Amino acid sequence: MTFSIAGRTAIVTGAANGIGLAIARHFVDQGANVMFADMDEDRLRDEVGEEARAEGPVRLFGGDLRQKLTIANLLSATIDAFDRVDILVNASRQCMPSDPLSAEDDSMEVMLQQNLMISLRLSQLAARRMLAEADRTGNGEGQVGAIVNLSSIAALRTQPTLMAYSVACAALDQMTRSLAVALAPRRIRVNAVAFGSVMSASLRGWLREHPEAREPIQSATPLGRIASPGEVAEAVQFLASEGAGFVTGQVLTIDGGRSLIDAVAAPAH
Repeated sequence: MTFSIAGRTAIVTGAANGIGLAIARHFVDQGANVMFADMDEDRLRDEVGEEARAEGPVRLFGGDLRQKLTIANLLSATIDAFDRVDILVNASRQCMPSDPLSAEDDSMEVMLQQNLMISLRLSQLAARRMLAEADRTGNGEGQVGAIVNLSSIAALRTQPTLMAYSVACAALDQMTRSLAVALAPRRIRVNAVAFGSVMSASLRGWLREHPEAREPIQSATPLGRIASPGEVAEAVQFLASEGAGFVTGQVLTIDGGRSLIDAVAAPAH
């Protein structure tokens, strides 16, 4: 069995920065064709605009993925560029604070839309396209497609100030399991990666403003460090590859052991 994704076509959302960008670039390095998608088109072009060339493995798509038409256009652009889609990585994420006692707080709606509904709608359309391609080519065995969602250990940890984000991540985990069962008979696998402290663009910026927080984060992690985005990218590659051909409906935790520690003994930061 191989972990290769060479020759595959992948859509990676949230690809303008941080973890999404690391995944998309890692996939290109591994020989995949990749549609880099993000809501921030300007930043996307600043980061990878020079890498996008006709007949090359990199394409860019910018647009508001909260809109159903934009999601449909993303699928169409990927098919126009590469003729097919084999892998979808839902890496578009947002985290914002919540006031759990405020009736005016709209963070729940925002978090569910950004961290759940975009992934759900895109997964549904991508799965239909994967199935159509399998029917067209007569792919009678092997993997038809793979979907990998990016989640967080916040789904299983209770921090009231992150209530909306935690609820959205928990919903995403359940969506992963539900879609996995629904699509398993058609040979499309659906999994998720839930991570703890990873040096994303947002965490890097936050640590610049709060350097005193680095040590508590590291001490709350048994492995004693913050992960690099590349470590998440390699885990996503595994789940997307045929080497994980008997893995579906799973949430792979990448947190250096942080979720194993009693929060009273080692509070999360």
